Amino acid sequence: MTAAATTARVATRGRRRPHLPRAVAPYVFVAPFVAIFVAFSVYPMLFTLRLSFTNWRGSGAAEWVGLGNYTYLLGNEAFWSSLGNSAVLWLLIVPVQMVLALVVAVLLDNAKTRMRGFYRIAFLVPFVTPLVAVAQIWVVVFDRDYGAVNGLLNLVGLPDVGWLTTTQWAKPTLALLFLWKTTGFIVVILLSGLQSIDGAVYEAASIDGASPVRRFLSITVPLVRRTLMFSVVLQTLAVFQMFAEPFVVTDGGPYGSTTTAGLHLYDHINRADLGTGAANSFLLVIIVMALSLGFVRLLRSED
Repeated sequence: MTAAATTARVATRGRRRPHLPRAVAPYVFVAPFVAIFVAFSVYPMLFTLRLSFTNWRGSGAAEWVGLGNYTYLLGNEAFWSSLGNSAVLWLLIVPVQMVLALVVAVLLDNAKTRMRGFYRIAFLVPFVTPLVAVAQIWVVVFDRDYGAVNGLLNLVGLPDVGWLTTTQWAKPTLALLFLWKTTGFIVVILLSGLQSIDGAVYEAASIDGASPVRRFLSITVPLVRRTLMFSVVLQTLAVFQMFAEPFVVTDGGPYGSTTTAGLHLYDHINRADLGTGAANSFLLVIIVMALSLGFVRLLRSED
C-alpha cells in the first residue's frame, strides 16, 4: 500500500460520521408511529365528530345541522331501547362471567390440578375461534324445530322452546353465546393476576388456620380486585359494542329485543344516514366512558 493511500485511509477513519443531534433523535424514531396514529386514529375521529353535526348521505355536500342529530337520538325510542337491551345483556353476562372466570382461574392456578396447560388452551379455544362460525353453530344448535337443545328436551318429555324466536329467551341465549366465547379470555387475564400473588400470604393464612374458602374471600378476591375491575371495564366495552352476535344469530329480533347499541348504530350506517350514525357513535363513547370512569372511581374508593 502506498504512503498516499495510507494517509487517505487514516484521514477517512478520522472523520466523524454524521449523526442526528441527541435531542432530535427520539422524535425521529417515534415519527412513523405518530404519523400512522394521526392518519388512522386522530383524523378519522375528528372527521367523525365533525360529521356528527351534519346531515350527509355519503355523497354531495354535507348539510350542517348542529346538535340536530344528537337531539333526534336522545328523543328516539329505538336508541334508548337498544341501550336498554345492551344493559340487560350486561347484567346477564358480566356478573356471571366474573364469578365463573375467577373460580376457573383459581382452579387452574392450583398446583394440584392436573393437565393445567391443556385446560388453559381448551378455555382459550372458543375465544380464538372465528365469531361468525360460532354464531352459526348457535343458530343450528338452538333452532326451534331441528336444534340439538330442543331435541334433548324432547327426550325428557319437555316441549320445544323458541330460544331465538321469543323475547323471553333470545337475550339469555345470546348472553350464553357471549359467555362461551369470551370467558376463556377473562380466565387468562385473571390467571395473570393470581400468579402475581405471593404464595407466602397463603402459607401464613394456612398456619393461622384459615380454610380454603376464607383464604379465597379474604386473600384472593381483595388482591385480584384490580384485575377483576379491569376485566369488568373490558367486557363493558365489548357488550355495548356487541354487533356480530345479534346480527348473525337473531338479526336484532324478535321484535327488536336483541337490537344492541352496536347493531342500532349499524342500522344508521346501513341506511347511509352517516351523520346520525356518527352522532350515535359519539353518544356510545360518552356512555361507555362514563361507565368505565364509574368503575375506576369505585375501585379507588375501596383502596
